[in-house]
Amino acid sequence: MSFPFVVSVHDVAPATWDASADWVGELDRRGVPCTLLVIPGPYKDGPAAGEDAGLVGWLREAGGRGHELSLHGFHHARVPGGAVWRRAVNQVMARGAGEFCALPEPQARRLLRAGRDALDAAGIEVVGFTPPGWLASPGTRRALADLGFAYWTSHLALHDLTGGRSRRMPALSHRPGGAGERAGARLMVAAARTLARSRRPFRIALHPADLERPGLREAALDAVDLALAANGRPLTYRAMVGA
Repeated sequence: MSFPFVVSVHDVAPATWDASADWVGELDRRGVPCTLLVIPGPYKDGPAAGEDAGLVGWLREAGGRGHELSLHGFHHARVPGGAVWRRAVNQVMARGAGEFCALPEPQARRLLRAGRDALDAAGIEVVGFTPPGWLASPGTRRALADLGFAYWTSHLALHDLTGGRSRRMPALSHRPGGAGERAGARLMVAAARTLARSRRPFRIALHPADLERPGLREAALDAVDLALAANGRPLTYRAMVGA
């Protein structure tokens, strides 16, 4: 019996193009379609995504091969404000860069619309949204539905906004740096093995920074290979919700 799993490549921007292409190359060799999470605004002192013709061309070509392009925040930047507990969660989950974690609905709507419009202008269509750190305020969630997005994702689930069924799908990801890095890599592989054996849907999140740390690349690809070996069926988020 097969089960669905999703691989996402996070933080796609001009500044991370090389790393993103590295991940996509590994997935292409395995026949795994992925969801590329594009940051539309300037990121890491680089230009906006739509201003880099080379990146735009590569993204369109990847989309033509079956990968999905999806919205990932606007600047993916640090944001002030919010309740104390939200700031704490933001620091843990996104190292303070969860820009949608505490936004009121009007502000979230403006940023979401601006991000989607910027990608539309570059010829990149998106129907879904993954907030940085998987953190979306209640206002953000209302704005997503109001703007007609098909889905958004949290750390534990894929949330269908088309009237379909939301799916519980835990996301496995690395946290580069720190004393727990190697233990975390082993945990990713162990969790992937357990979930695959039980045929439970899950996700594997790949980040550019993972490629800078020894062992993290191998652990993430081992997790993908374990899912494939267990008859996992790789899908994009868009395919999962049928958008």
